[in-house]
Amino acid sequence: MEISYKPILFFCLLISLFLPSYSQCSYTFSNRIFQSCSALPVLNANLHWTYTASNNSIQIAYRATQSTGRWIAWAINPTSTRMQGSQALVAFQHSNGTMVAYTTPINTMSPTMLPGPLSFPVTSIAAEHVGGQMIIYATVTLPSNSLTINQVWQEGPVSSDVPQIHPTSGNNVRSMGTLNLQSGGTTAAGGVVRIRRKNAHGVLAAISWGTLMPIGIIIARYLKVFKAADPAWFYLHAACQTSAYIVGVAAWGTGLKLGSESAGVKYGPHRNIGIALFCLGTLQVFALLLRPKKDHKYRLYWNIYHHATGYTVIILSIVNIFKGFDILEPEKKWKRAYIGILIALGAIALVLEAITWPIVIKRKKEDSEKSHHGANGVNGYGVRHQGA
Repeated sequence: MEISYKPILFFCLLISLFLPSYSQCSYTFSNRIFQSCSALPVLNANLHWTYTASNNSIQIAYRATQSTGRWIAWAINPTSTRMQGSQALVAFQHSNGTMVAYTTPINTMSPTMLPGPLSFPVTSIAAEHVGGQMIIYATVTLPSNSLTINQVWQEGPVSSDVPQIHPTSGNNVRSMGTLNLQSGGTTAAGGVVRIRRKNAHGVLAAISWGTLMPIGIIIARYLKVFKAADPAWFYLHAACQTSAYIVGVAAWGTGLKLGSESAGVKYGPHRNIGIALFCLGTLQVFALLLRPKKDHKYRLYWNIYHHATGYTVIILSIVNIFKGFDILEPEKKWKRAYIGILIALGAIALVLEAITWPIVIKRKKEDSEKSHHGANGVNGYGVRHQGA
């Protein structure tokens, strides 16, 4: 009799998925009990609550792993899943050692974070810091009868007993979503789509500006040294750079889309370098249409422009890709993988440099000797030799 282990494996998988969430939510409060709990996706935070249908209110405990010198906040946004328009509960440890908790409306993308009334009633607000856990307690009358609310949670530094702006990258811009008070289900607001779009933007940029462009330059610099590769090297170079430009435009377009969806979240240097890359890349593509012939008097100036622009694009591309890594904060393996690609391309370039330099020097020497003999012939040396 053959025993099937598939049901057992499936059951073990379910338990492994359930236990981490439960362990994060498992917390014993000193004098409070809550009916439900949800481990929030980012910022090491959890929300505990008890929903009372008779008066449409919830008693909450927002709990986050946090050190002193920083603030935490949990908010409900009655109109959207974004930060702007949310009604927040804020807490931090005052310089005198006491915990401060108050309400503040987030009406702009640069809020003052000072105490202020919310658009719905909040009572019994308090806070404590125990065992590395900063906790906000409150009773909130919900702004609508829906059992699903839009929630935002956040953390940031405190200076002179005033909450300062939180980081605008990584998990700090992912800490928003919806919560079903009945089922406890938590979802990130547009999280899957937005994260996929960010990842697509990063991958497209790394492939186009950061990989194909350098490969195209390596092809142009080294393959043209070999006479047998002429004119194939040029078509390979043009195909590689054109493909890189097309993929790069796709990366630029997804970047613009992400920027339009993230009002108030600005990555100035990354955006500006991206715009510069698009402009320089476009100039390079159109420059191919204006490429003079080899013997044209302006070919030298075109070469200087083309090479300078190309190397500028490569440098800016690499800088901007690493800025993108800092913004996306992906797993370290992706950054290491790209560093590995750069090291591999650099090693290939060094080997080809060592191979082609002797060829170039030898060819220049031969051309110089031919030119020298040709000059002597013109001066009459060759005629005297024939007449001897």
